[in-house]
Amino acid sequence: MKVLIADDHGLLRAGLAALLAKLPGVEAVWEAADGRQALHAVKDHHPDIVIMDIDMPGLNGLDATERIRETGPGTKVLILSMHTKEEFVAQALKAGASGYLLKGAATEELAKALNVVAAGQFYLSPAISRQLVDIMLHGKPSGLDLLSSRQREILQLVAEGHTTRAIADILHVSTKTVDAHRAEIMKRLDIHDVARLVRFAIREGLVKAD
Repeated sequence: MKVLIADDHGLLRAGLAALLAKLPGVEAVWEAADGRQALHAVKDHHPDIVIMDIDMPGLNGLDATERIRETGPGTKVLILSMHTKEEFVAQALKAGASGYLLKGAATEELAKALNVVAAGQFYLSPAISRQLVDIMLHGKPSGLDLLSSRQREILQLVAEGHTTRAIADILHVSTKTVDAHRAEIMKRLDIHDVARLVRFAIREGLVKAD
C-alpha cells in the first residue's frame, strides 16, 4: 500500500515514515506538513491511505479529510490523534475518515489499523468507546456543523490571525468573498466580533490556544 503522512511535527513524520518503511506491504511513503499540503500530495501521488493528524495550521485534518473524501474517493483516511474526546471522533466520522487511532498506540496496532482500513473496513482504537461515538453521532450537533467546509476553513484562518487580504491570497479568492463568508459565519454562529470567533474556534478545536 502507498501511504501519506500528514502532520505538522517533522520529527513525528520522520519517525513514523521510518516505522512504516519496515512494515510489510507498505510500498511508498510521502509526507505533508499541513492539511493543504496533504490535499496537493493526494492529487499528485494518489496514496491508498492518508495518516492524518487533526491539529495542523492553515487547514486542519478534519476539513482536509472531508476534502480528500470528496475529491479522491479512492484514498482512505486514518486519523492519528492525541484527542480522545468524543466530539473529535464524531467529527472525524462525519468528515469521512475510515479509522481513528490514538497517538499512544503500539506499532502492532498501527499495522492492524492500516490493514483494516486498506481492506475497506473501519478501524476504531479500542480506547475509544463505540457506544460513545454512536451517542455523539446522533446527539446534539457541534457548532461547526452549522458551517460549510469553506466557512470552517476561513474561520480557522481568521482565528490564526490572518488578515482578510492574506486569507484571500491563500484561498485564491477576492477579499469581498472572504468578507462575505465571514459575515455569514458570524450570522450562523450568532457571534458578531472576531475575539469571540477566536474563542469559539479554540473551544471547538479548530486552533490551539497559545
